[in-house]
Amino acid sequence: MTGSVPRPLAAVLDGSTPPGVLPWPADRPVEEALAAAREAGWSGAVLDLAGVADKAEFMARCAGSLRLPDWFGRNWDALADCLTDLSWCPATGGRLLVVTGWQGYASAAPDDWSVVEGVLADSVGYWRGTATGLAVIMVRGRAGHGA
Repeated sequence: MTGSVPRPLAAVLDGSTPPGVLPWPADRPVEEALAAAREAGWSGAVLDLAGVADKAEFMARCAGSLRLPDWFGRNWDALADCLTDLSWCPATGGRLLVVTGWQGYASAAPDDWSVVEGVLADSVGYWRGTATGLAVIMVRGRAGHGA
């Protein structure tokens, strides 16, 4: 199936390019990315941020959607710790995080969003070159699920 997903993700899943933070077209269902990840032996999760306007709600969405461990402190350092110590989320292949509906939060809280971008980029970099890399897809526009 990786041949049916956009080339940047296909290249990450087949190991020909290191994982990174990648765009995803709004007109393509995120289920395609998740299915391709599963086929490649990766695990996947969706973080839907639609309606999120502040840090507290962002942290609550992360805790629920990503099933973060009980020790998650709902702050930036704790999020970074969770994403660089994925012992709570074992995987045999890589991990794919699909972020949807993020534009509203990015507009409502640009300083916080800048921190989110840094945490995601740093986490991807931390896992780069390992057998269980982390890739993040940022879905463009409003679509995402079943679009």
